[in-house]
Amino acid sequence: MADKLRAQQQLEQLQTRYVGVGHADTTKHEWLSNVQRDSLAAYIGRPAMLEHFSVAFNEPQERIRVQFIDKMIQPCGPPKDKEEI
Repeated sequence: MADKLRAQQQLEQLQTRYVGVGHADTTKHEWLSNVQRDSLAAYIGRPAMLEHFSVAFNEPQERIRVQFIDKMIQPCGPPKDKEEI
């Protein structure tokens, strides 16, 4: 029983420390937004990945970087109303 309690406490500590791991009340939209933001941040933080995207889209690296930063505001669009779900 103590092991289960310890595991639950560790999970709760991780969930408070790292927003992206989610919790029991995390909606699908929140989780997808966190995944998209993490991916975009990884692309921006790695110059080789940014260069790859700039070549693929035939755009300057700086423009791609700004587009990715703008996408981080609402990466999956606005959240749906609870009534629609």
